[in-house]
Amino acid sequence: MSNNQDRNVAAVILAAGMGKRMKSELPKVLHKLDGRFMVDYVIDNAREAGVNQIVLVVGHKHGMVEKELANRPVKFALQIPQKGTGHAVQMAVPYLGNFDGDLLVLCGDMPLVSPITIKNLIKMRHESDAAAVVLTVNLDKPGSYGRIVRDNQGYLDSIVEFKDADDSIKQIKEVNTGAYCFDYQKLLSVLHQLSAENAQAEFYLTDTIKLLKQKGFKVAALISDNPNEGFGINSIDELSYVESIIREQKR
Repeated sequence: MSNNQDRNVAAVILAAGMGKRMKSELPKVLHKLDGRFMVDYVIDNAREAGVNQIVLVVGHKHGMVEKELANRPVKFALQIPQKGTGHAVQMAVPYLGNFDGDLLVLCGDMPLVSPITIKNLIKMRHESDAAAVVLTVNLDKPGSYGRIVRDNQGYLDSIVEFKDADDSIKQIKEVNTGAYCFDYQKLLSVLHQLSAENAQAEFYLTDTIKLLKQKGFKVAALISDNPNEGFGINSIDELSYVESIIREQKR
């Protein structure tokens, strides 16, 4: 099997959110970790994993984000208003042109997803011949993350967002990190079918898993053995926590 550098790999990085809980004038992804923008780590980790084109989906204060990241090797797609993760990827599609290959979807507020893990997502998609692989982690306190539902054989069945989950599903400790690797052309075949008929009235990217399965495609989940990889930054306290991890990793 060829390595990632021989493959056509693109990434969509979700960076449109306001980050209300940061209680800051700055767009969330422009908060700094050890002197660098949060989203810079995501861009660099993707490139180190072999990604050759990146579309950054921006929205809240997008002019500021575009100005600060003008020298980075990314294209900017605008998402206004923000109608969910699935809608964000739809906004990126025109910037991917005739792309055919592996499409990673990464969150701009999750700088701890390592290049090795990103490579493993791509590798698993090819080795399992899956249309999509989602990165998951097991958490003792899974909070409001989307839950991973597996079938009787242990295979990925669906991802249920917390606000749509019943009490039994909320007991599940395996959660969605929000990082994926898709066969891009297969993703395109279902992306337009997303519906906003859910508790948040948003277009969920997670629903593509169910839609791909309905078309007969395989889907899979890769469990990271490092729960920190699933850590999304939503507050200044969480920013400080992730900064301490990044500094520890540099030692």
